[in-house]
Amino acid sequence: MHCALYQADRCRSCQWLEIPYPQQLSTKQSQLEQLLSEQAVAEWCQPVTSAQQGFRNKAKMVVSGSVERPLLGMLHRDSTPVDLTACPLYPHSFSEVFAQLKPFIARAGLTPYNVARKRGELKYLLLTESSQQGALMLRFVLRSHSKLAQLKAALPWLQQQLPQLSVISANIQPVHMAILEGDEEIPLSENQALAEQFNHVPLYIRPQSFFQTNPQVAAALYATARQWVSELAVSQMWDLFCGVGGFGLHCATPEMTLTGIEINAEAIACAKRSAQKMGLDKVQFAALDSTQFATANGEVPELVLVNPPRRGIGAELCDYLSRMAPQHILYSSCNAQTMSTDIARLANYQIERVQLFDMFPHTAHSEVLTLLKRV
Repeated sequence: MHCALYQADRCRSCQWLEIPYPQQLSTKQSQLEQLLSEQAVAEWCQPVTSAQQGFRNKAKMVVSGSVERPLLGMLHRDSTPVDLTACPLYPHSFSEVFAQLKPFIARAGLTPYNVARKRGELKYLLLTESSQQGALMLRFVLRSHSKLAQLKAALPWLQQQLPQLSVISANIQPVHMAILEGDEEIPLSENQALAEQFNHVPLYIRPQSFFQTNPQVAAALYATARQWVSELAVSQMWDLFCGVGGFGLHCATPEMTLTGIEINAEAIACAKRSAQKMGLDKVQFAALDSTQFATANGEVPELVLVNPPRRGIGAELCDYLSRMAPQHILYSSCNAQTMSTDIARLANYQIERVQLFDMFPHTAHSEVLTLLKRV
């Protein structure tokens, strides 16, 4: 993949861009095998590859420049702004959106936030695209409420230019720090859930819920989890750190009892909506801390699926799972290092299968799916 910004040393987010893609993949696989070298792995599955460009479904753009000439992108390490609207990781459809957002910022009088001066209102634009007819979710991250009225008044023009806008909201982030968003989300459109679908499973994305950035590889990840779980023929499972329910909803059957736990209430609202649409009566989702839920629950499901953040599931949950001893644990990880540490803590389990999913090409990161069986 060619990137002019990388060549000009203006953006180095894709740290491995100069490494041929097959070599990137083999390096990630070798690193994963090294991390799990002390474990007996019954089956290594072939890595799942990604498109090398145009694969991202979301953009997180720092807004800089002036209200008349806004710049969308990032701040370079020397604090100068970098325009990322032509980033080859974004789909072609984003170009039109960025082209309309620039004049809209001027129309709405949304002064870009100046980090050095601590002045201005518009900090970020967060854009997410669904594979369903290219519907979009657009979030404006503002420093305060002072420009909300102007933003609302100008929105009809933007909606006319971009009819694919399905969800629009404003997030208030008043802190002078590199924090992407604040706690307060203000809906600016009647609809607040972006409809998505992977493998015929309906999914929904609300403004403050997490969703994978690489839809093609995410769909393969969920489909693989569904296949592995179907082979186990379990009747009861937990989906911990479940997000919007992608894993659990793929694995669930009408006969299966499934409990999904996620601390983010917005994500749980999405998961519940999907389960209702699918008619899954034995599926329930709750907005709780996954570790606290597991350690306070006396049940022992046949399968526990975990999809934690980068920090992993941690010693407390590993200890509890070891004592609770479900027959299988399915671990999806975006950080193989913490995953390997967690697996080492699960002394009574052996690795049945491992598969790498290249969710983040041109970087050292990947997603890994590991099936563990109680010894």
